Amino acid sequence: MNNKIYSLVIVGYGGMGSQHGRKLEEVSRIKVTGVYDIKEARQAEARTKGYKVYEDYQAVLDDPSVDIILIATPNDSHHPITLRALRAGKHVICEKPAMMNSQEVKDVMNASEETGKVFMVHQNRRWDEDYLAIKKLVDENVLGDVFYVETRVHGSRGIPGDWRHDLKHGGGMLLDWGVHLLDRLLILFPEKVTSVYAKLSYILGHEVDDGVKVYLTFEGGRTALMEVGTTNFITLPLWYVTGLNGAAVIEDWDMNGKVAKWDQADTSDAVPIVAGAGLTKTMAPRAENTVSEYPVPRVECDVRDFYYNFIDTIENTAERIVTNEEVLRIMTLMEAVFESDKTGEVVHLNL
Repeated sequence: MNNKIYSLVIVGYGGMGSQHGRKLEEVSRIKVTGVYDIKEARQAEARTKGYKVYEDYQAVLDDPSVDIILIATPNDSHHPITLRALRAGKHVICEKPAMMNSQEVKDVMNASEETGKVFMVHQNRRWDEDYLAIKKLVDENVLGDVFYVETRVHGSRGIPGDWRHDLKHGGGMLLDWGVHLLDRLLILFPEKVTSVYAKLSYILGHEVDDGVKVYLTFEGGRTALMEVGTTNFITLPLWYVTGLNGAAVIEDWDMNGKVAKWDQADTSDAVPIVAGAGLTKTMAPRAENTVSEYPVPRVECDVRDFYYNFIDTIENTAERIVTNEEVLRIMTLMEAVFESDKTGEVVHLNL
């Protein structure tokens, strides 16, 4: 059994970089040994953790003791930093989005194959409990054939006041949050995406999108809405899922919500109800004995499994949790989202 402890250096010691540092303290097979960051305050913080602070990126690449480089820098820098790391013989963990476009992803995939070094993207939102609960319901066919999904995140504080405002650095909500929600949808519905219609919002006046809505159609006819908003003072549910035999809603990250399941057919004719200024039979509720409600299932998860899987991938003892092919597919899909918003038209795909 291989008990090697892998030395890791964090490049970019901001919010996500320091979060990785905290998480990795609990991972037995990886030891954070150093940091490279251009900001003096972050360098000082790294020293308080006992990390070696490198004077420049080349010094990291030249250090033979470094096995893994973790990249948590602005999005536009991922491509050159990753290529240099792979070609220097280092394995790479990269924050999402992997790159700025699909060609850059292909460049990195080629470099990874040529060097034999592992490149993996930190799609950590696959470990969110709300997503795993929905995946469990879909995988176990609890709701019957699921034909429609809404997935969203809403906030009201606008875009964070850092490089995420800047187009040249790859800012905006599609690349920040949309990449996660689309990634999870493509796992829930593994069939091909056939069409995309999208609208990005620029309500706050920045050069990058402060929100996005994406409508997806899949090969089997399923549809999905993905939405990210930063000006929502009343938030809509994280998830709303409908199937032929039931539905599920998750309101928030505290897992408030419910599952409604159709138990038996209601053979009686619907009794009209008063709805607003008129009557309706179509929207009358079902008889109580035909539908049961249950709490949302809870699924245990641990995002540290990402790091352990990364080590297993290096040692070729397990299948990748996040594949580069999945990353390329998401990047290609986001390019279609940008195209649809620019043209105002549906983009047809075979993705």
